[in-house]
Amino acid sequence: MKLARIELLIIPIFAFFKLIRPSVLKSSSPEFFKLALLSLPNFFEAIIGTLTLTGVGLLINDRVKEQYQITPKFIYLLAVIFAGIYVSTQELKLHNLGGNNVFDRNDLIFSFIGLIIAYLIVMRIKPIINIDSKKNDR
Repeated sequence: MKLARIELLIIPIFAFFKLIRPSVLKSSSPEFFKLALLSLPNFFEAIIGTLTLTGVGLLINDRVKEQYQITPKFIYLLAVIFAGIYVSTQELKLHNLGGNNVFDRNDLIFSFIGLIIAYLIVMRIKPIINIDSKKNDR
């Protein structure tokens, strides 16, 4: 649930920056602001993707037999790797699953920074599936 709460905080910020993008790009704002505004979606996409994949990975891991389960730290790392593959291959135009993308190296940089921050968030929170609540649900 902690991951979901963080995502619920990030998504409105992501949407806000998407909404103000056209007006800022048309304005006489400094180029740095325009550059950041264009690349911020990649930053947020990396964070949201990593948090989502971490949650899904933890759920899948919880559903498999105990002998096949992997450590949460390994799931955190896998989530960052898979999110990194997705955002970088999208930016390099190997696919357009997230929309019609235009290559920009700044987007790659923002994505990479987002992946690092997402990993730090996950390592700080150390999310797990609460086993005690599962026993009470049965």
